[in-house]
Amino acid sequence: MALKVELKPGERIIIGDSVITNDSQRTRLFIEGKAPILREKDILTPATANTPAKRVYLAVQLMYLSSDVDKVQENYFTLVNDIVKAAPSTIPYVTRISNAIISGAFYKALKEARKLIDYERTLIGHVQAGSAGISED
Repeated sequence: MALKVELKPGERIIIGDSVITNDSQRTRLFIEGKAPILREKDILTPATANTPAKRVYLAVQLMYLSSDVDKVQENYFTLVNDIVKAAPSTIPYVTRISNAIISGAFYKALKEARKLIDYERTLIGHVQAGSAGISED
């Protein structure tokens, strides 16, 4: 069964080692085979990976897209150690990401890393809300 992907005008997608940019019309692609596929909305760059959780996602993304996972794994483990030290409540998220990586399910690991980003956003919101209520007398 083929994967069906609909692209908006001008939207980009990565398939394997190639970046494909849609023309000016909506397009539907049917993709068969085993190649890593990422839609533009799911792609992070080093410039947009501006939080610890986003840097973890970027490392997982690079593992997903790369044929040489070992090159990225050391960086991944450094990043997850740092995030767990800073926020121990992230351990369940990191565990799910790491388990998916160990089993070779890199796309699943990306989905779990997206949940870590959402959780990080929640934590930052709580910190910002808490500091907004503190006043210096």
